[in-house]
Amino acid sequence: MNKGLIALSPLLVFVTLYLVTSIVAGDFYKVPITVAFMASSVYAVIISRGRTLRQRIDIFSRGAGSEQMMLMLWIFILAGAFANSAKVMGSIDATVNLMLTVLPGNMLLAGLFLASCFISLSIGTSFGTIVALAPIASGLAHSTGASVPMMVAVVVGGSFFGDNLSFISDTTIVSTSTQECKMSDKFKVNSFLVMPAAFLILIIYILLGNNISSPQSIPDVEYTKVIPYIVVLITAVCGLNVMAVLALGISLTGLIGLLDNSFDTYGWFKTIGDGITGMGELIIITMLAGGMLELIKVNGGIDYIIKNMTRRISGKRGAELSIAALVSIVTMCTANNTVAIITVGGIARRISQRFGLDNRKCASILDTMSCFTQGLLPYGAHLLLAAGIASTSPMSLIPYLYYPFCTGAAAVLAIIFRYPKRYS
Repeated sequence: MNKGLIALSPLLVFVTLYLVTSIVAGDFYKVPITVAFMASSVYAVIISRGRTLRQRIDIFSRGAGSEQMMLMLWIFILAGAFANSAKVMGSIDATVNLMLTVLPGNMLLAGLFLASCFISLSIGTSFGTIVALAPIASGLAHSTGASVPMMVAVVVGGSFFGDNLSFISDTTIVSTSTQECKMSDKFKVNSFLVMPAAFLILIIYILLGNNISSPQSIPDVEYTKVIPYIVVLITAVCGLNVMAVLALGISLTGLIGLLDNSFDTYGWFKTIGDGITGMGELIIITMLAGGMLELIKVNGGIDYIIKNMTRRISGKRGAELSIAALVSIVTMCTANNTVAIITVGGIARRISQRFGLDNRKCASILDTMSCFTQGLLPYGAHLLLAAGIASTSPMSLIPYLYYPFCTGAAAVLAIIFRYPKRYS
């Protein structure tokens, strides 16, 4: 068998073990995702020929403990601590009651989506948006009887709006730098693609919201308990580092909780500890995925994809489609849209120059398609984080991720129909 296909086979093992068996069983909780990742990781180590077992394990460990991976793990730990301490202190319930008071039931979905879009556009990261709004979305679902996965998926979808468009988003910075174009120009092209998609999804959420009604009796809002979320949102929008935002949120929940006797000092410590422990599975999955994907990369899996995807390109439309497919597949293999753009950015630039493509549209395709793919990966950090906060399965979110699906379709249609004309 081809060496490149062998290098990519751990992904097939994972998909078969988790996705296929879960579909056959009719239950995505039947096969723990940690087991699927452990099996595919062990398999990845076994097939890495030409190296000693210790060398293979070292490569796996390097991927599992990379600088970027550890940053994500720290965010998960702090997010778990904040989410649980806010929940025990009553912050989530107070914020949910406030939203139920301000917004009618039929506007909750649309309101959540708009809030997610605004916050993610302001702070340039989908992580911070999910951390801030996923607990509120979960609480709203429980209060109104709506689907928890649907509510949380609204936040995840909206969070990618800013990840794709914001001037301070890492995907925007990387895509424009690799394609040598201005951020403002890439923003204009992106707007033609994703603004119609966002408007369409907003209309859908308004229509779907007609089936949601607020509870008959809404408890009085305890405004002091809303303060942690207000501070988290404001500091995030102001550009404070997400880890500093979470640390501030944890401190505020502790201070307010101690003052109103929601818990004592040891009780607060326990809520923090329980929150961190609750993220244990998410942390394990992330490390296993990082190690497995590093082995795939070192064994030539990504090089194999790039070589074969660029072999038979003909015409501008084919060139743009190959860039879209290339960044999507590499995003699947790395579970990180920024890394995927860095990996294929140089290749995309050469394709662009060879076929006379507009570098602004190429940057837009790279960013949009990588965000689209990242937003649908059940083993990607975004879905794992959102599912961990809401205590649900990442697979349960996928059917409700309307915005990522819509942006992916918009990008492909823009390539096929040469839209927008001035950039095609």
